[in-house]
Amino acid sequence: MENIQQAIEKNELLKRLLEAIGDGVFVLDPTGKIVAWNPAMEAITGYSFKEMKGKSCQTLKFSYCFGRDCPSGMHDCRVLKNGKTTPTECMISHREGHALSVSKKARVIRNNRGQIIGVIETVIDLTELKNARLKMEEATRRLGELNRLGGIIAKSQVMQNVFSFIKASAASETTIFIQGESGTGKELVAGAIHSIGERRNRPMVTVNCSALSESLLESELFGHVKGAFTGANRDRIGRFEQADQGTIFLDEIGEISPYIQIKLLRVLQEKEIERVGESRKRKVNIRIITATNKDLKLLVDDGLFREDLYYRLKVFPIYLPPLRNRREDIPLLINHFIKLNNKISGGTVTGITKPVLKTFMEYDWPGNIRELANAVEHAFVLCSGRQIELEDLPVEIIGQKTSDAEPSHPYPAPSPPRKKQRRPLDRERLLAILHESGWNKAEAARQTGFSRAAIWKYMKKWNIPMQHE
Repeated sequence: MENIQQAIEKNELLKRLLEAIGDGVFVLDPTGKIVAWNPAMEAITGYSFKEMKGKSCQTLKFSYCFGRDCPSGMHDCRVLKNGKTTPTECMISHREGHALSVSKKARVIRNNRGQIIGVIETVIDLTELKNARLKMEEATRRLGELNRLGGIIAKSQVMQNVFSFIKASAASETTIFIQGESGTGKELVAGAIHSIGERRNRPMVTVNCSALSESLLESELFGHVKGAFTGANRDRIGRFEQADQGTIFLDEIGEISPYIQIKLLRVLQEKEIERVGESRKRKVNIRIITATNKDLKLLVDDGLFREDLYYRLKVFPIYLPPLRNRREDIPLLINHFIKLNNKISGGTVTGITKPVLKTFMEYDWPGNIRELANAVEHAFVLCSGRQIELEDLPVEIIGQKTSDAEPSHPYPAPSPPRKKQRRPLDRERLLAILHESGWNKAEAARQTGFSRAAIWKYMKKWNIPMQHE
């Protein structure tokens, strides 16, 4: 009978193929002795081919074969009868004694006369997959805790998809790209990703790229050395170095100049930075999360953003929907902001009226969650009862609801008496009225159309003294 070991040793191409295969592969002769053992098998088990050559696969102590423990010898192995096995998850013993989770399958090798001349087995290490699964489960638990703490409030399906992406990101170290309109909570999502990931106990540094000029942003990100420019009186580390071993969140990434784009591309490629005015390269171990409210692809098409950087950043994109596309989350968010404002102001507001809820649900929220939060805070200043009323809302929210309304006929019936239309109130106008009225809050309330409680809350909000000094 043809000797399979000799056949393998003579075939140089076959040997190279075995070496190139990423999964573990070993070959048994008809007596059950190992005659081939690829490098991947050595990496998985810790055993070299020299140690395993001529031995039985029983050395690995496979825990499961054909529904039972590994047989005592090759004559009992059912692969010879069945010709192959289906992929089976089982445990094997590593050279150092610990158990490994693997998936294995086997198939007989026949010569051109149909005779069995050996068995080839493949082994896939499931350790990384199981670890990733455990990380996902841990991320799910941590994200649940974060939501209960009010980090991200949502029940809509589109936001459940976002949660899935956040949890998936915890099992990797890849660059994250968050896209969404202003006020949708991009920084919250970045914080959630950091909080459930492996770097959660390390710093998270946030930089708003639109808030600084090119030169200031360069110094902010990369740091500088003394004398690098006028006013550089000492060495200063940049935000990339501050975030070492942790996460850096670059908000409004679409605003950076071509020069900063080049420098950021080098950070992504080389994982190193140079301080301004210095040629020394410094290694940084950071996870980068970026966000923008712009369409970066359009900027690339217009030649305003580097295409190579765009694809480097957009490895794992997360799209954050606007509030108008997740209206079922509005009641949850309102309740959250009411509780938050009650805690801050010591208020006792219990909720909103049905007309307010209807107005909130019909409004388009161009400022998204940030605008909703501001609307509830505005209502708290004016609200004098237990529930927020329509007249407590910002004028632009009520205005959108009523601006397009047309009279049903040319001569509408007289409207019932209603509250006096109030002009918007700002700090300067309130100060002027208080001066004119001798700091009489009741008179100020009559002149503005607001309640005395509202006047008091406005004075508190704008740090206006309760009496004239």
